[in-house]
Amino acid sequence: MLANLTLAVMWVGLTCYALFAGADFGAGAWDLLAGGPRRGAEQRALIEHSIGPVWEANHVWLIFVVVLLWTGFPPVFAAVMSTLYLPLTFAALGIIARGASFAFRKVSSEPRLRQVFGGLFAGSSVVTPFFLGTVAGAVATGRVPPGLGAGNPYTSWTGPSSLLGGVLAVLACAYLAAVYLCQDATRSGEPQLAEAFRRRALATGAVTGAVALAGIAILHSDAPQLFAGLTGRALPLVIFSAVAGAAEFPLLWRRHYVTARVVAALAVTAILWGWAVAQYPVLLEPNVTVAASAAQNSVLAPTLVALAVGAVILVPSLWWLYSLFQQRPRERTRTLRAMR
Repeated sequence: MLANLTLAVMWVGLTCYALFAGADFGAGAWDLLAGGPRRGAEQRALIEHSIGPVWEANHVWLIFVVVLLWTGFPPVFAAVMSTLYLPLTFAALGIIARGASFAFRKVSSEPRLRQVFGGLFAGSSVVTPFFLGTVAGAVATGRVPPGLGAGNPYTSWTGPSSLLGGVLAVLACAYLAAVYLCQDATRSGEPQLAEAFRRRALATGAVTGAVALAGIAILHSDAPQLFAGLTGRALPLVIFSAVAGAAEFPLLWRRHYVTARVVAALAVTAILWGWAVAQYPVLLEPNVTVAASAAQNSVLAPTLVALAVGAVILVPSLWWLYSLFQQRPRERTRTLRAMR
């Protein structure tokens, strides 16, 4: 009971990380594709305004997931960290480089330095979710065996399903960011930017759907057990995600951006929980289950109590931060001057 509850709480944290930090990473990807310093100044200013107050706070969810995996399921934590240390190290370096370059770009007055830091910020915003996606693919396809360093550190995360997971992670982040930025631009009174991100959201949604469809064949041949789970008991969640993804197109087409935000988040949430349902109760192939890998109740019970107490402080604080900034208009002139 406590083990299942701990796993569910950890998955809620993973979902929050995908929805909030994922949009942050995606905004960095659009920063990369915004164009030259002058042509892309408007878009970069909006992106900077949107993620500025929350990009660091979003990584609270990653720390939450890692600590809970370590505390609640130590054998799984040991196996994942010792086998997948390469992509996890690359992702950690990407997170550090991204945050540092974002901060340095904001305070740099030299145009050349701003370009260098901007390129580093945008590039690391793309590679970081890619490596995190390969980690998810490696775990989901059973390439992380139980034991300390028992898996191959090179081939465990470079298989077809892992690469598919990396590509889908980058696309999902870009898609979420484009949808979220539509409403941010509208609220700032910049319909031309809203239109630009609306087109990108539509295009990214179509590409993500096409890659996901192509990925069915990859999963069928490379990860048959996961494929069976996704087409079995997790099928309702998979269908819900597909329907929500399809519903995005008329919502974006008609510029219902607030509703589009909710539906996009539901589509990503459904596929994440579909993965969990498909794999449950196995955490690591072939037979490391939730019950077998969980810590004792004497550890899980105080951990859950501590999380509940912490949530009383954390959740309202994050909600207040998000809601306050969503009501705050962008200081357009000053931000644009800095971006140019």
